[in-house]
Amino acid sequence: MKTKYSKTDMRVWLFISTLFSLFFPKQVLMSQVTAIYNNNVVTLDNGIIHREIKLSQSGSFTASSFKLLNDKQEFLLINTHSNKNDEDKLLVSDSDEFGFKINDKEYTGLSEWEFISSQKVENGIKLNLRSKEIELQLSITYLIYPDLPLIRKKLEFKNTGDNKLKLESVDVERLKIADDDVGTSSWIMNDYGRQKHLGQFIGEWYDPIMVIHNHSTKRGVFLGNEAPGVMKRTSAFLKPSLLTTGLTHIQQNFGFRKWIEPNETWESTWVFSGLYNHTNDPSLVLNTTVNDFVRKHMGARIYNVTEKPTFVYNTWEPFRHDINEDIIYGLIDAAAACGAQEFVIDDGWQESYGDWGVSKKKFPNGLKPVFDYIKSKGMKPGVWISLASAETKSNVYIDHPEWTVRKANGEDINLHSDKDKVYDWESRSMCMTTGWKDYIRDVILEMVNEYGLEYVKGDFAAVTGAYTSDKTRSGCHATNHNHKDRNESMLEMYQSTWELFDELHASAPNLFIDCTFETMGALHLIDLDMCKHADGNWLSNFIDNAPLGSLKVRRLAWSRTPVIPASSMVIGNQRLDDPNFVFSLKSLSGTLPIVLGDPRQLSNEQQSEIKTMADWLKKMQVQYDFMSYRQDLPGFGEPQDGFWDGFQRINTDTKSGGIVGVFKQNSKKNEMWVTIDHLDPSSTYEVLLGPEKRVISNGSGKELYSKGFKVIFNKEFQGELYEVRKE
Repeated sequence: MKTKYSKTDMRVWLFISTLFSLFFPKQVLMSQVTAIYNNNVVTLDNGIIHREIKLSQSGSFTASSFKLLNDKQEFLLINTHSNKNDEDKLLVSDSDEFGFKINDKEYTGLSEWEFISSQKVENGIKLNLRSKEIELQLSITYLIYPDLPLIRKKLEFKNTGDNKLKLESVDVERLKIADDDVGTSSWIMNDYGRQKHLGQFIGEWYDPIMVIHNHSTKRGVFLGNEAPGVMKRTSAFLKPSLLTTGLTHIQQNFGFRKWIEPNETWESTWVFSGLYNHTNDPSLVLNTTVNDFVRKHMGARIYNVTEKPTFVYNTWEPFRHDINEDIIYGLIDAAAACGAQEFVIDDGWQESYGDWGVSKKKFPNGLKPVFDYIKSKGMKPGVWISLASAETKSNVYIDHPEWTVRKANGEDINLHSDKDKVYDWESRSMCMTTGWKDYIRDVILEMVNEYGLEYVKGDFAAVTGAYTSDKTRSGCHATNHNHKDRNESMLEMYQSTWELFDELHASAPNLFIDCTFETMGALHLIDLDMCKHADGNWLSNFIDNAPLGSLKVRRLAWSRTPVIPASSMVIGNQRLDDPNFVFSLKSLSGTLPIVLGDPRQLSNEQQSEIKTMADWLKKMQVQYDFMSYRQDLPGFGEPQDGFWDGFQRINTDTKSGGIVGVFKQNSKKNEMWVTIDHLDPSSTYEVLLGPEKRVISNGSGKELYSKGFKVIFNKEFQGELYEVRKE
């Protein structure tokens, strides 16, 4: 028998479960996943979400149903008409399922296809089709998970002819939705799902997720895009009712292209789409379904890290390149006294970009004794390295000119900025699709094996520059690399960088790889695809002291989570020697806390205060694994001056508790009620003030959600961290 819930019970259930749990009893949640092809129909069903894609007698392959099973209302635009060439004359969908160009001609699900075979894959099905128009085999993989209202998808292209095919403008997913036609009745939640837009929209690199939320029907569709960096494209209502997601179209700045040779097979990147209903809040799906998918099924690297960093020190500010052995040893002692767990030596340790030999002038004894000393203080050693650049004076640049990235005129280039000279020396970008990838991998592994390297910060442009205004300074025009032209090179360069990370992890499983936004190719850019290969992303260079720097940290954290794993976000550059640093440290606790500055300038009392907080964070991680979670704090929105804001990092799997951060940023209000969701409603919890362990409230999970606890801040700028502990 299905359990019935009152409206009050439903609201309580909402805060302790994922979006679909609100609407489905446990018996349904445990339903068997169905992914089959039968009678010319692909059926995907997990008891929560249902989708059908039909291959008609005329050869069209279109979605015929997409709905949630709690109310069975169709989300697709379904037309009723007759087609003399089609035996299926009643309900017909114009959702053409996919789209792409081959040799400049467009093909979609409405083109002519014939069935070859289907095969079961883990969590889904793979359908193999043959084009009736060109020599192409198209395979479509659908994945559906037992606990989520979403479907993951990718395309595979095989050239079955004798001539190469030019593939462009790939929409892996194309859906026509019923609730809106031109986008005036729906919020298009873009920019990591955080910003609202009305009308036609094209999402790019800042859109790994887009939510289309209809105001009237209180339901929506979300589209996830797992393409890397600047290669993402998601659109809404460019044609009536049409939503698409996939790779960039050829007319865009970073237009995708792939040349497929005869008998060659090429796979697209993944996308996912899903549904939700019965809510006025489009961010709910980010905090539940999308967040759970990324954590449980997508394969984000950070969730495999057994000892997630909770306090990292980096030398870049204020020293920049001016470091040496004596300075580093002093910093090691001071950082350890502050409770740092990782100690990362930034730019300046090397003789040159490219050769990556240790500077004998700065480190006459090499890095091995320095790393040993870092470890003796209980910290893990790390270094900065430019992943894809070499100075023109370096031996590798001189010996391997065939590895350099090339302009259209054949000259080499520095992709990092609008000019080829970044600092006081000349450097050039090296193409990851060449032997450079293996070379830089071996450089890093040598440091792992000889010095005991455990953290690498990989920096600078690999595909396009985060600071360039001229976007033609992107990709590689070389004709002797593993790509045919610039348009083909860009995705290949990203994926070769991911191969580098995967090979490093295969040889050094415990190496923490920090891939910066500069390597990603745009300011503050992090995305889902990167998170599958790198552990973290140095996401910013905020040099402002608290409280402004603290606000920027929290604002950036809010803007990227809960879609992006919070612990993959490495937000610099808050400094330990800032008089108000503790406010910044509390703000940084919403992501992966990384700090800079000169800890030697701190008094013993200041170092002890910071260490107390750092030790508390480490203890909270051991107790709750809070670094694997982050959710919006109910009732608190985007961090901004004049308001309160906050976050919660509750373990939604064990319901054992976690931490909550609450902040006042120059607000006129001195008190706020704070509520917490994602707890077990029937269990009892204590709320304790940070490292003080002073109990300030207790109650059931239901009470902490419905009533919460009062926070009083009398200062203009104030923040506190709280432990939420299950009794």
